[in-house]
Amino acid sequence: MADLTFRPEIEVLSAADGVRRRQRSEADKLRIVEESFLGHRQASATARRHGISRSLMTTWRRQYRNGELGVCRPPSFTPLALAVEAQDRTPETGTLPAAEGKAEIMLANGRRLVVPLHIDPAVLARLLPAVDGQ
Repeated sequence: MADLTFRPEIEVLSAADGVRRRQRSEADKLRIVEESFLGHRQASATARRHGISRSLMTTWRRQYRNGELGVCRPPSFTPLALAVEAQDRTPETGTLPAAEGKAEIMLANGRRLVVPLHIDPAVLARLLPAVDGQ
């Protein structure tokens, strides 16, 4: 005899059966984000290569720019060379006048720091973390 009662088929899914979210370390996140900034690569291509969503890559990149991702890095200096034209030399001694120029430094938090060109690098290294808020 046939059973005429309705019994829907139910499949029970367990969390252990499914794919779990990956927990990436800060070092992995930093490596992936820095790779996405290299050259003219697209962030979506880097995200696809590492198996993450484009929106997650965008979030990590924003956190990286704001200094929220990974450890805070100490300020680094870029070599700077100033060329003074020959007409700026004093005619009697042939030496350059004292530098009275200023350098403008844009910080990661959006602040701007204007310092004299002849500032001692050690003083500037102590000043930057205080101004940058680290």
